[in-house]
Amino acid sequence: MLRLSVVPSKNSKSYYVIKSTYENGKHSSKKVETLGTLSELKQKLSLTEESDVRKWAEGYIAELNQKEKENKLSVFVEYSPNKTIAKDEQSLYNGGYLFLQRIYKELGLDKICGRIAGRYKFGYDLDSILSRLIYGRVLYPASKLSTYKLSRKLIQPPNFKLVEIYRALEVICKETDYLQSELYKRSINVIDRNAGVLYYDLTNFFFEVEQADDDHELRQYGKSKENRPNPIVQLGLFLDGGGIPLAFCIERGNMSEQLTLKPLERKILKDFELSKFVVCTDAGLASESNRKFNSKGERGFVTTQSIKKLKKHLKEWALDPKGWKLANDPEGAGETYDITELDSCKDDNEAYKKLKEKIFYKERWINENKFEQRFIVTFSIKYRDYQGKIRAGQIERAEKLIKKGVTELKKVNQNDYRRFVKKTSVTKSGEAATKDIFSIDGDVISEESKYDGFYGVCTNLEDSAEEIARINSGRWEIEESFRIMKSEFKARPVHLSRDDRITAHFTTCFLALLFFRLLEKKLGDGFSAHEIIDTLREFYFCKIKDEGYAPVYTRSDLTDALHDAFGFRTDYEIVTKKTMKNICNSINATRGAK
Repeated sequence: MLRLSVVPSKNSKSYYVIKSTYENGKHSSKKVETLGTLSELKQKLSLTEESDVRKWAEGYIAELNQKEKENKLSVFVEYSPNKTIAKDEQSLYNGGYLFLQRIYKELGLDKICGRIAGRYKFGYDLDSILSRLIYGRVLYPASKLSTYKLSRKLIQPPNFKLVEIYRALEVICKETDYLQSELYKRSINVIDRNAGVLYYDLTNFFFEVEQADDDHELRQYGKSKENRPNPIVQLGLFLDGGGIPLAFCIERGNMSEQLTLKPLERKILKDFELSKFVVCTDAGLASESNRKFNSKGERGFVTTQSIKKLKKHLKEWALDPKGWKLANDPEGAGETYDITELDSCKDDNEAYKKLKEKIFYKERWINENKFEQRFIVTFSIKYRDYQGKIRAGQIERAEKLIKKGVTELKKVNQNDYRRFVKKTSVTKSGEAATKDIFSIDGDVISEESKYDGFYGVCTNLEDSAEEIARINSGRWEIEESFRIMKSEFKARPVHLSRDDRITAHFTTCFLALLFFRLLEKKLGDGFSAHEIIDTLREFYFCKIKDEGYAPVYTRSDLTDALHDAFGFRTDYEIVTKKTMKNICNSINATRGAK
């Protein structure tokens, strides 16, 4: 609120515009504008009476107050090159969390926290703690101690103590299942969810320790994705058909990955009240037991099938170049193709370019151990050329290794370029080997290239082959979700030891992933994950004392899209205190799903 201040002097009076402020529980005032002395104003305004000058000044200030009310008043800030800044006074704040907070409120997670708090006797603010753990995992992934400290960078500061975070982790662990099921039910009212198709996969996270725990605890030695010698835990993740996280589980590091699927599915059947869905997995999770489990009731399965691991007669059928049909080809329905003849039109660039985009398929039913399932094989020139290109690059690396002078060849996995290097031991007749020769293994290259372009899927669905292929094509999103959790959210290495805190840690990682995916959907999937996360992390404001917040982020198409999608704007030269308060109040007042 602006007001007039008249300060008497020895020979005259000086007129000022003063602004009253209230911050951190303290009232203060500051000079906004110097109008001039009484004599100066009389001359400038052609007035003779002091009362007329005062009347003009009051009218001028009334106009300023009206402009401020309409957010049209320009802000003038004085800076002195000779005045030092105050000690321990923060001036830089992150506002990227505001977009995440809108989602938090839309999902009604504050209400969920309220219900959880009603079941326990604790005095801390679970809502404040959980929200900051989620925002922190996206904006500045770090330890719980660092998250507590960095939460002070948010425009709305936290209102909890560090020790209360660790107490809250115990409750979050106990309520993990409730959080997942409630958020799914509430999210249906926020965004369309396709729970008719569920993608499942498993990954692991390593710990920054070298010793496993007791057998009944989570941290155990197991097969690490990164081949590290550290103990791990396994995280199983379900995404819905739109790529949005649905549910997760944490299992021991030494547990067979095929045993993780059914318990989590049973939880979905019970807690999520879902009964009709198709589970899509990779071959590693597709045991016969899991396939049979998803053949019951109204459930179905779509799972990748390694052609290399098929029985001889099925492998010969799958690789047979004859008898292939063309997907999405109503005009040529019933016509079959020989895929060895497809390259014959290479000279016609346009025709061959179109052919590379087509998918050929064949299908049959197979019956093993009295269990029937449909086996579909697809072939694509584009996929064949892609695999060949990847292999060519790996062979080139293997050749460089040989030229460099390799002296030892350790056992490698199926994706390592060193698999193309073979060792031949040269011996004298009847004597021990005296020399090792390393060369490119042509037999391995020839064997692998036989499978280029082919892709196998097993299912119990009776949909068209095109529809099955479409369902399976969505599996890439779960791999990207794991990448985001590991790389962007830095969910590894894990530094916690207690099982409840480990579970709570991954619960917040799961919630952060859910929030991020919902944010992506609001942006129309028009920006990469890295772009969005970087923008949120750099969404900073410089606080101008008594005036507001000046954006110091770079305005871009993405920041415009964020503002458009969430219904508020912060990209003005200065966001006044009143405007920022209104934005925060509006977000906090968002009515979440019931």
